[in-house]
Amino acid sequence: MNTLGTPQQPLWIAIIGSGPSAFYAAEALLKQKDVAMRIDMFDRLPTPYGLVRGGVAPDHQKIKNVTAVYERVAAAEAFRFFGNTHVGRSISTDDLRRHYHQIVYAVGNETDRRLGVPGEDLAGSHSATAFVGWYNGHPDYQGSSFDLSVERAAVIGIGNVAIDVTRILAQDPERLASTDIAAYALEALRKSRVREIYLLGRRGPAQAAYSPAEIREIGELESADLVVLPNEAELDESSKPDTADPEAKKNVDYVQEISRRGEGSKPRKVRLRFCASPVELIGENGRVQALRIEKNRLVRDDSGKVSARGAGEFEMLPIGLVFRSVGYRGVPIPGVPFDEKDGRISNAEGRVLNPATKSPLQGEYAVGWAKRGPTGLIGTNRADSVATVKAMVEDAKTGRVRSQAAAADPAAIPQLLKSKNVRYVTFQDWKRLDALELARGKTLGKIRDKFTRVDEMLAALNGSANQP
Repeated sequence: MNTLGTPQQPLWIAIIGSGPSAFYAAEALLKQKDVAMRIDMFDRLPTPYGLVRGGVAPDHQKIKNVTAVYERVAAAEAFRFFGNTHVGRSISTDDLRRHYHQIVYAVGNETDRRLGVPGEDLAGSHSATAFVGWYNGHPDYQGSSFDLSVERAAVIGIGNVAIDVTRILAQDPERLASTDIAAYALEALRKSRVREIYLLGRRGPAQAAYSPAEIREIGELESADLVVLPNEAELDESSKPDTADPEAKKNVDYVQEISRRGEGSKPRKVRLRFCASPVELIGENGRVQALRIEKNRLVRDDSGKVSARGAGEFEMLPIGLVFRSVGYRGVPIPGVPFDEKDGRISNAEGRVLNPATKSPLQGEYAVGWAKRGPTGLIGTNRADSVATVKAMVEDAKTGRVRSQAAAADPAAIPQLLKSKNVRYVTFQDWKRLDALELARGKTLGKIRDKFTRVDEMLAALNGSANQP
């Protein structure tokens, strides 16, 4: 490695994104005692933490405590944060390649997969990502609107995000009032007329993607009954082997218990339907009026995987609002190889691949969902990031890095951004915003009151916003 990675000539590393996988990568890098380095983290938003801030439901505050770990990482002398810096717009990938020995893409999966059915683009049909971003005050979605005046809604998919969306729709809004939910979302939910929510999974209870804890939260809501049809809670022969997994067995046992409770008497109903696939959204005057579903039968193939196949039996659900939660995919970064089929950055065990030769691009890496696709929870990203960092350290020690990096001058990146008129946000700036949000929340009896627009955030930092 010659002298690169020594205190006199540290390794300069750029991390793109500031969610869990990004901070876990920074944490793992900073633990490398035999390699001196400097880490610059970039995010297109002024605020860090990615989905911990913009994706975790407001009634799951304990999960957000993980940011204490990220703060300790950010406190390291070798770490800098450049918020409000959009790679591909504020700074190019070519700029990064000129200035850093190694680049880590930790950009997650920012958009939803589509259903691919007729009527998907009717008014009233939305991605789950948009709704989650909206109630969490994400700047991309703060201007969104959802017609909550309808009485029936459908959430397509039964992963944890679908469960979050369902729970927020079915929850008593007053139980959200003290959280960090966006103020405009709370007011809209207070006026909501949604009383019936269909939660649709294409396979059975043994293959459900939600966790036992998540489905129990729905079943224990004070404001809504969880309703499961007894015949849909029963397992067919192809599903029985899946109950060898303890989590799957818990899920099956719970929904079978729920199915025996009947309709219940609470003001709202969550109707969990299994072996049901959407085949068409029916509209009137351009708006969703109904959802046509097909019942499925389950088939286990030679590899042991259970798949759903249409049984030719159809049902019409009268709904006026649909949220699609059938998976996520990445958004390409200009100049970075992207696998369109899998919806993630092209890579082999974290090393970004040249699309022509399929060999690793020197000094470029991926972590988190950008690396492996949308699987796992927040904690899953730690081991994933550690694995990529191991590859980075191996490459650094054998000289497989971008040897001519111009960031050896600590002032180089700030000067470059200033030359492009980028008002970047430091981690110290973020701590000021954090303190303002907490103070605003305290006056309202909330955990925090978020800034939901980038211009508001920058105005607050510039001293021109009304401060508490």
